[in-house]
Amino acid sequence: MTNRRGFKLIAAVAIAASLGLTACSGNGGGKPLMPNAGAATDTNVAPQAAASVPVVTTQPANGAADASPGGTIQAAVENGTINEIRLSNPEGKEVKGTLAADKKTWVVGEDLGFGKTYTWSGNAVGGSGQQVPITGSFTTAKPKRTEQATLNVGDNKTYGIAMPVKIDFKNAVADKASVEKALKVETSVPTEGAWAWLGDSEVHWRPREYWKPDTKVTVTAKLYGVSFGNGVYGKNSVASTFTIGRDQRVEANTQTHRLIVRQNGTVVHDFPASYGLESDKRRVTPSGIHVVMEKHNTYSMSNPTFNYDNVVVPWAVRFSNHGEFIHGYAPSIGDQGKRNVSHGCANLSPANAKLYFDSALIGDPVEVVGSSVPMSDTQYDYFDWAVSWDKWLSKSALR
Repeated sequence: MTNRRGFKLIAAVAIAASLGLTACSGNGGGKPLMPNAGAATDTNVAPQAAASVPVVTTQPANGAADASPGGTIQAAVENGTINEIRLSNPEGKEVKGTLAADKKTWVVGEDLGFGKTYTWSGNAVGGSGQQVPITGSFTTAKPKRTEQATLNVGDNKTYGIAMPVKIDFKNAVADKASVEKALKVETSVPTEGAWAWLGDSEVHWRPREYWKPDTKVTVTAKLYGVSFGNGVYGKNSVASTFTIGRDQRVEANTQTHRLIVRQNGTVVHDFPASYGLESDKRRVTPSGIHVVMEKHNTYSMSNPTFNYDNVVVPWAVRFSNHGEFIHGYAPSIGDQGKRNVSHGCANLSPANAKLYFDSALIGDPVEVVGSSVPMSDTQYDYFDWAVSWDKWLSKSALR
């Protein structure tokens, strides 16, 4: 019989005592075989014999035609143990797998291929020596298209306390719930956080509050073979383990024209700065929590709207994909600490910019305060902290 999770009963239960004491084997289709003619009848021992007949189930179900090649694929036995088992691909090659120590379950140990038929063979044995065959087959899904996933964090890296986790897809995801169920974040320090879809082709995870320093984080996205909806399946799985570093925060105050760097609550730098020109809304540095995204020893800046091209600046730390950096800029030293004249960046002297550059980690928060333009909570590329927590939770596909 088949339950709603697709398990298939391969071996039959024992025949009732009134029909005789006979250990019946399954035929791979979940139907019990008829008892042997002339089988002995013994009502005193039949219940014990029935209990010792092994019952084998497999997942996916026998005959399944659209199984996920990266999903749960296993055989399990009740009232007995696995004596011998083999799962073979269409070419007859044995699939790798692991037999549990108690020999009651066997689980596939590698991803299967798309659009292929796999066949079970082997047998299970009961406590009194009864054997039933392990048989059946299933076919994995044949996708219309596969979708690649990319992860923004790398193994053994160290990030700042505001670092979001981001998984990108090239195309829009139709079945976001199916994808989100395959995602997991594990932390060494208890951390409240959640996934949110910030667009049809990207899903982010962030903690409710900044990460605690020294937290070890493991992100696992087992997306290979997962249905993305409309006949699209995951092409790959991605995973990463990284660490959160020290607590460093930047306060960029556009009214006092200062850029203050704190580590673990202590001020380590207090620099004069110049921010975006306030008389032009297009140039104002938006207030809100930004996140350090990348660092460059030198960076070439161009903006045709404001008629400048290939202006090379030193020690550039990007904190927005709208063009905002903290960087060195000698021509504005006379304005730094006094007035805002930039096109949205935080200008420091080259020497001060180098000091900040050397201390910055990807994922550090840059908290801009005092400007007349707030960050938008609908432009999400590392603007995660502009979204209120309640709104963030509402963007999960599983709520």
